[in-house]
Parts: sequence; structure tokens; C-alpha cells
Amino acid sequence: MSQTTQRPLRVVLIAHRDARIDLEGLASWLANAFQLAGIVILDEPSGAFFRRVRSEIRRSGVLGLLDVLAFRIFYALRLGKRDSEWIDAEVTRLRRCYPADLDAIPRLTAASPNTAEVRAFLESLCADFAVARCKVLLRPEIFEVPAHGTFVFHPGICPEYRNAHGCFWALSRRDLGRVGMSLLRVDRGIDTGPLYLHATYKFDEAGESHIVIQQRVVTENLDAIREALCGACSQTREPIRIAGRSSAVWGQPRLTAYLKWKRAARRLAA
Repeated sequence: MSQTTQRPLRVVLIAHRDARIDLEGLASWLANAFQLAGIVILDEPSGAFFRRVRSEIRRSGVLGLLDVLAFRIFYALRLGKRDSEWIDAEVTRLRRCYPADLDAIPRLTAASPNTAEVRAFLESLCADFAVARCKVLLRPEIFEVPAHGTFVFHPGICPEYRNAHGCFWALSRRDLGRVGMSLLRVDRGIDTGPLYLHATYKFDEAGESHIVIQQRVVTENLDAIREALCGACSQTREPIRIAGRSSAVWGQPRLTAYLKWKRAARRLAA
């Protein structure tokens, strides 16, 4: 039976409460492209921030952490308001393009995706696949529940730019051919699962922030993402071959790297 005559694939979305692009914009798209069976909303406890601080110290040292914190302050003062306005507009655009009654979708709020409560919720929904838009590594007992696994719309080209800020580091390193997103199926590693799509768009690195770019590499490619998800679930799409390619896990954005990126972008645009 062809995909067009089969029932719509059932999907569950896992996302953080403050992620409007995910919980409103992408949720509306998922409800149109597939059958959105449920949403897991993550309310992380305050200790999650300090765990990430400790992780960054292990990765980058104290000076690296200070560079990260300096960028966060800079972002809040200089970039945050403009990006928030862009997110409002993008959510409005996506909701207009993909109207859906999201209030009717079953929801579960949890402090972590890796709980027995979340597992039971996923099992009750009988989903074909899940989409994880979260900063937390999922355990196998969670990501293996959906029939065809759990997928990530990763903001970076894998395997070269794994972890949450791949677009930022590709831009800073002037690796402009690898500013994009990867669709991958979750496994036990950090963005190491099978890859089914690489995609990008004509970004404006001088005028757009890394937040806007890493969101747009997803929202500008929704048709391609849908096709790749259908192919991965039906096993008609082969994973991308990555043998021989470099692989690296990148940390949080740093102020020194941001300033280096923007100087280079302005010179290129001049």
C-alpha cells in the first residue's frame, strides 16, 4: 500500500515550555503533515542550569565558561529583544500556514523526558515516531518507545557539528558550507544516529543572529523534512553515508567566537 493511501503517521512532540517555535509553530506543522498524537512539555528544574555549567567547565575550563557567560549577557542586552520579535512573527507565520487546534492535543508536563510517567504517556499514544526538540539526552527506554524511533531536527550539519549549537560554530569557523540542519534518528550517543537529511537556506550571516539561523534552517525546509521522515519510517530512504568524515561535539556559544564571526561576516558583505 502506498504512503498516500495509508493512515497518517502518528507523531509525538517533546519540547521545552519556553520554546514557542516548537510548541506552537512546529506543533501546528506536525498536526498538518502527520497526526499529532501528543505533546510532552518539559519544565526543567532549576538545577538543570547548574548541571550545564558544570558540563561546560569540564569541556572548556573556567576561562571558557566565563567566555560563555559573557556571551549570554551580551546576547540578553543586544540581541534578545530583536530575536524575540522574530520568533513572535515566525510563530504567527507558521500558525497561519498550518492552522491546527493544538488545545485538543493530549499533553503531559514533566521535569524530565526520562521518567516512567513520560514512558507510559508515549506507550499510551501508540506513536509511529517522536520528534525530540529538547536539550536533554533521551534514554533508550524513552526514544525506543515509538514504533519507528525518535528523530531530532538538529541545528548543525552532522557528524561535523554535533551538540546544540552546530550552526553557531560553523559560522564562527567560517565553514559556511556546513551551516544547516540534520535530520537524524536518536541512538545512545550525542547526535550520532542515522542521518536522513542535510538542509540549509540562503542565510544572512551579517544581519541574522545564530538563533534565527538555527531556527530557519528547520522552518525553511519543512517539506523536505516531511519527505525524509516518511522515507525513514517506511525504510524507503537510505541513511546518508558519513564514513571518513570528521566528527566533533561543540559547546556553548562564546563571546570571542561571536565577535570573530560577525567581523568576518561584515567584511564578506562589504
